[in-house]
Amino acid sequence: MAIKIVTDSTSDIPADIAKKLNITVVPLNIHFGEDVYKDGIDLTTDSFFEKLVSDPRHPSTSQPSMGEFVDAYQKVASDGDEIISIHITSKLSGTFNSATQAAAQLKDKIKVHVIDTSHISCTIAYSAIAAAESIENGDSVEEAIDIAKSVAERSHFYALFDTLEYLAKGGRIGKAQSLLGGLLKVKPILRTNDGVIDTFKRARSRKSGILMLNQTARSFDKLDELCVIYTTDSTDAEALAEEVSDLLPDGKKPLLIQVGPVIGTHAGPNLIGLGCVESKS
Repeated sequence: MAIKIVTDSTSDIPADIAKKLNITVVPLNIHFGEDVYKDGIDLTTDSFFEKLVSDPRHPSTSQPSMGEFVDAYQKVASDGDEIISIHITSKLSGTFNSATQAAAQLKDKIKVHVIDTSHISCTIAYSAIAAAESIENGDSVEEAIDIAKSVAERSHFYALFDTLEYLAKGGRIGKAQSLLGGLLKVKPILRTNDGVIDTFKRARSRKSGILMLNQTARSFDKLDELCVIYTTDSTDAEALAEEVSDLLPDGKKPLLIQVGPVIGTHAGPNLIGLGCVESKS
């Protein structure tokens, strides 16, 4: 019996890491009018952001269908195998629901354990990576599930937005709705909180916002993992990653990740953020 790991493209997991750990990534969809693209397959990240800024049509996103998950599960696993399927918060996407329906359809052939991380972007990736490494180390499926859930519970995600225009248009603004209309002179830092987008802090400038991100990373006693994300310009993200690299153990470096088209649809250009996984002790 084999144990396989599946996640979705909102995890923004780097392709080389997914390949190395044999993690299957199921793409979400990006819609520009009648044109539909598979995240990370039909549309490169750089091409997407060029289109996001220049195309008069604002894109929308949609989850994979149940059938797409069924196909993905059957492709990576044989009868009698088990799958741990790790996904974006169910409060912002129907992806978890599609995966759950697919798991029910295949229950007599492949046992699929579907996990709602309550997170987005790299904080999903860290749960998938932890589960994959657990399986590689010979752990049972139950142990790998517990590890993935533990990582999700210890994860924190923060993002400094240049504008909330794209988040509002996509209908994912959640508890940060109150910020709209008063942001001409401030840069909002939002976070994931119980699976939704919530207000964290307000910065007077991009520079002060990045400093707040740095200070937030340093507010934790000890970190196991740290990633810095960006949408269109890596300059500030590279600098921030270097500044916070001392927070990780044993010379480990933060991951630097350009978010993909699905998260980018709602984030917009010039976003920078970070994901942290607190240590257990």
